[in-house]
Amino acid sequence: GLIFYDTKVTVMNRVLNATVQRTADHAAPEITLDPLEIVGGEIRSSENSYFCQAARQLGCVPSSQLCVKLASGGDPTYAFNIRFTGEEVHGTSGSFRHFLWQVCKELQSSSLSLLLLCPSSAVNKNKGKYILTPSPITYAEEQLFHFFGQLLGIAIRADVPLPLDLLPSFWKTLVGEPLDPDVDLQEADILTYNYVKKFENINDETELEALCAEIASQHLATESPDCPNKPCCKFTYLTMTGEEVELCPRGRHIPVGWENKDVYAAAIRSLRMRELQTPECMTAVRAGLGSIIPLQLLTTLTPLEMELRTCGLPYINLEFLKAHTMYQVGLMETDQHIEFFWSALEMFTQEELCKFIKFACNQERIPFTCPCKDGGPDTAHVPPYPMKIAPPDGAAGT
Repeated sequence: GLIFYDTKVTVMNRVLNATVQRTADHAAPEITLDPLEIVGGEIRSSENSYFCQAARQLGCVPSSQLCVKLASGGDPTYAFNIRFTGEEVHGTSGSFRHFLWQVCKELQSSSLSLLLLCPSSAVNKNKGKYILTPSPITYAEEQLFHFFGQLLGIAIRADVPLPLDLLPSFWKTLVGEPLDPDVDLQEADILTYNYVKKFENINDETELEALCAEIASQHLATESPDCPNKPCCKFTYLTMTGEEVELCPRGRHIPVGWENKDVYAAAIRSLRMRELQTPECMTAVRAGLGSIIPLQLLTTLTPLEMELRTCGLPYINLEFLKAHTMYQVGLMETDQHIEFFWSALEMFTQEELCKFIKFACNQERIPFTCPCKDGGPDTAHVPPYPMKIAPPDGAAGT
């Protein structure tokens, strides 16, 4: 927390350029994606998604081939080139950025089960934010998490912000910071947080009985074996994926009473914290990330800085874009139609601005910083900087 973000990024960029493993005399790996495999609105099966098509093809490419220098200049170096079957695309940038955008859409849809909408979004808190799906993983899923980690590293080297909306707990675990059992639980699953708090704040047995009766009315509790009409809770709880699990051995047969209510609340809390940390999935993600960028870099970054470096800002800063716009021969910032252009953009909502950026350069977000801060006006930029505005092609018409 003592070092400025820009300073960290400068050091990070220097390290990334010093750890390049694929030099100019090596051809970039190429993958071929078939857009027809994913047609039909919602993706038919996860195997056909761009994410899985790419994971299969890059699975046999050594990760050293993907460690390229930081993207800069007009036609940056990217980790791999993409060919879309049956489509003629000029240059490598557009299709590469389109691929990353499409993959983020797939990750945050029901077609891939790697990410899960956080339970809080069901009650409008952290709406649209995701976490890693907390469940035991197969070898195939481990490979996909590894590839997901590689994509995070590839996006950092390519300086293309990924439009991913992940909860802070994901970034905390990624950079190795401990989770806060109160704050992070509340962010991820406010209903469970409130449920646990109710048990922690009970003052006497009649309150506990009333609470059990309230829970029984929501079908979470059963009748007590001692008094058939008295409802009671058992040492079980639902996981984030909706499965009922025992919180301790033989939990189904242990009723919650005055003596063990705190143990019950603590057990639910630790179940959720385990699910948020998802050690198996996170190990695979970190291993993938570590094959593209040195993991030691993460020790200097706060979770928020790591998110900014990987995903940029979810909103478009028009002033920033204006400062990074180049007017080609014959055009000036004071031309009437240029002024109209900017005042039209100022009327856009954030959603429309994202669509404009997507239209102009095939990505929805713009990076958080620009290399021109470190150098003079001639510093090599990365798309979408600088945005170029050119006069119309051909002389006909006004």
